[in-house]
Amino acid sequence: MSSPAAVSRAIGAETHQIDIMLTAARPRRRAGALLASATFGRRALLKIRHDPKQLVDSVAIPVLFTVLFTYLFGGAVSGSPGAYLEVLLPGTLSMSIAIVTMYGGARLAQDVTTGAFERFSSLSVWRGAFVLGGLLSDAARYLFASAIVVVLGLIMGYRPDGGAPGVLAAVALIVAFGLSLSLLWAAVALLVRDPAVVISIANIVLMPLSFASNIFVEPETMPGWLQAFVDINPLSHVATTARDLMNATGGTGGSFAWTLITTAAITAVSAPLTLHLYAKQH
Repeated sequence: MSSPAAVSRAIGAETHQIDIMLTAARPRRRAGALLASATFGRRALLKIRHDPKQLVDSVAIPVLFTVLFTYLFGGAVSGSPGAYLEVLLPGTLSMSIAIVTMYGGARLAQDVTTGAFERFSSLSVWRGAFVLGGLLSDAARYLFASAIVVVLGLIMGYRPDGGAPGVLAAVALIVAFGLSLSLLWAAVALLVRDPAVVISIANIVLMPLSFASNIFVEPETMPGWLQAFVDINPLSHVATTARDLMNATGGTGGSFAWTLITTAAITAVSAPLTLHLYAKQH
C-alpha cells in the first residue's frame, strides 16, 4: 500500500508533466521589436566571418587613404604631413564610412537571392526588425572603422584641438550620415536584388562624391565648374563639419546644418521606401 508521501510525489510529478504539456501547447509570444532587431544585427555581424571582405575594407580603406595621402601629398599641399593630417584625417574618416556603407545593401541583396529573406518573413516578428538589425550591424562596423582612423591618426601625430568631445561628436555625425546611406543602399538592394549590381551602383555614386570634394585639397585650386559641384557635394559638408568639430576651428555652421538636412532628407526618403519594398517581398 502506498504511503501518503509517495502518493503526493506521484501526483506532483503528474501535475508537472501536465504543466509541461500545456506550456508546449501554448502559442509562442511574439518577439519584441528590439530583441528581434538585436538578433538580426548579431546575425549580420556573424556573417562577416563568411564574408571577411566587409571587415577588411573597413580597415584597409581608412588606413590606405590616411597613410598614403598624408605622406605623398602632405608636404606639397600643406607644407608638412602633420599639418596636412589635420585637414585630411576628418575627411578620410568621412569618406571611409561613406564607402563601406555599400556592403550593408550587398548583404541584404544576398539574403534576397539565397532565399534567407523568405524564411525570415515567416517569423512572427516585427517586419522592420530585419532592416533595423542590419543598421545596428552597420553602425558597429562604422564605429570600428572610425576607431581605426582616429587611433591611426594619433599614432601618426594628429592631436585634435576639439579633444575627445569633438572627436566623438564628429564620429556620431558621420555614423548618422553613413546610416542614412545604408538605408539608401537597402532600398537599392530590394529593387535590383543582386549584390554585385548594388556595389556597382554605390561605387558609381560614391567615387565621384569622394574625390570631387574638399577631402584632399581645397576647392579654390579647382576649375570653377568643379568648385560649384564641390560646394553642393554632401560629403564635402560632412568633411568640413568633422574638421570643425575635431579641430575646434569654428565657422562651419552652414556645413553642419546642411549635413543634418542631407542626413534627414536621405533617411526620410529611404526609410519608408525600404520598408515598403520589404513589405512587398512577403
